[in-house]
Amino acid sequence: MPVVGLKFDSFDAKRNKDGFTGEMKINSSPRIKSLKEIDLNTIGKKAIALGFEFSTQYSPDVAEIKVNGEIIYVNEKQKAEMLKTWKKDKKLPDNVGIEVLNHLFRHCLLKVATIAEDLQLPPPLNFPVVKPKTDQANYIG
Repeated sequence: MPVVGLKFDSFDAKRNKDGFTGEMKINSSPRIKSLKEIDLNTIGKKAIALGFEFSTQYSPDVAEIKVNGEIIYVNEKQKAEMLKTWKKDKKLPDNVGIEVLNHLFRHCLLKVATIAEDLQLPPPLNFPVVKPKTDQANYIG
């Protein structure tokens, strides 16, 4: 896997409403903000540092949680294409973008879930729910 590191730079969480009733929508979205080539002296390779923002919105205007950081990506075969595509269109090649976004969702949603709990908000992902067994033999329906 070419993603070799992830660091968080900042967390910004704000709850705008207390006692909200009604339907709440939760939407999480990652965004790549910057891309630059860096030296990884410890392994003697060049890498790509991708600056990101991961935002989770609780709407209508209930709360917002933002996470900023950087992903370190090492893949000599993809590096030139990544730099070229980013310089031209501010996008990542599809295969790289999918891998990076999946990595962000996995790691950032866990952090956001913890922050959401502290703000007494529902988590931005569904957790399994344990329910009592029902006795199907006595069910009449």
